[in-house]
Amino acid sequence: MGRFIVRRLLYMLIVIVAVSMITFGLMRAIPGGPFDKDKPVSKEVLENLNKRYHLDDPLWKQYGSYMYEVMIPHFSTQSSAATLDNDYLIDFNIGSLQFQWMNFGPTYSSRSRTVNDIFRQQLPISAQLGVMALIVALVVGMPLGILAALKQNTIWDYLGMSISIVGVSVPVIVLGPLLIWIFGVSLKWLPPTGWGTRPPYFLGFIPYNLGWSFFRSAIMPSVALGLGSSAVIARLTRASLLQTVREDYIRTARAKGLRERMVIMRHALKNSLIPVVTIIGPLFAALVTGTFVTEIVFGIPGMGKYFVTSITNRDYPVIMGTILLYAVVLVLANLLVDITYAYLDPRIRYD
Repeated sequence: MGRFIVRRLLYMLIVIVAVSMITFGLMRAIPGGPFDKDKPVSKEVLENLNKRYHLDDPLWKQYGSYMYEVMIPHFSTQSSAATLDNDYLIDFNIGSLQFQWMNFGPTYSSRSRTVNDIFRQQLPISAQLGVMALIVALVVGMPLGILAALKQNTIWDYLGMSISIVGVSVPVIVLGPLLIWIFGVSLKWLPPTGWGTRPPYFLGFIPYNLGWSFFRSAIMPSVALGLGSSAVIARLTRASLLQTVREDYIRTARAKGLRERMVIMRHALKNSLIPVVTIIGPLFAALVTGTFVTEIVFGIPGMGKYFVTSITNRDYPVIMGTILLYAVVLVLANLLVDITYAYLDPRIRYD
């Protein structure tokens, strides 16, 4: 297993480099630049801006300089750390040695902030929303799928699959305003917009004030974002469990006199979770990183607004940094899925 994890981590570096090259090339292929606004600046000012941000360098040099700052860790002693650029996303001390990593550079749209500043303040909020949405998806989706499989062709099966169809069919851009109108405007049970946490956060994204104010503001956006994923999990859980309960070893377990609950929970459900875990990995990455529409609908100060505006403004560092971080989350989620396979099915071995 150890060699498999190391091998996958090496493959992850290759994937990250490939994603960065494709993203960098596509950004430069789009007509226009970060300083081509509605009111174009003079030629001298444009040249000075390009020189300041090294946009007049050859493309290979721009890409190499950017990836060096992002991918290569920097080490220094604490006595000399004050002379270095401390604007790194990861920065901590190991004894007298300072470890600094991932400098995504300045943002073209704001002189007072860097891309790392945006990530430190907005990315934890997007991660909180994604984790809450994943919890909603699992809490709603798995029981629905299990109930539909155990009560096949009954009213419970039809009701569960109907809810799944609604969850898949109704997008966030429709469900979000509907929830705001019902629970935020008409009933006034929940705040229609906003988010109930502020930095600092434990481990970078876990809020210290996990009180009612946080959950009160998180209920509607989490449900709106997680309902579609819960529908996918419910349908996949139902199909996998129906196939598993027809296996010979399940009939053998029942013939030995085991209780039905033990047969389902200990034997059938564990083996039927492999297809579900397969989809949970990409779903986790998508929910943690793909919260743009939900954040805009509910007025949540996450990464969504900055990523969308960075595309229209040609803010290259924000686009590159966001996509690279999201690629890392997706690759790590898939790695965790593969490791979970070995726990669910002892027959799966990677070494």
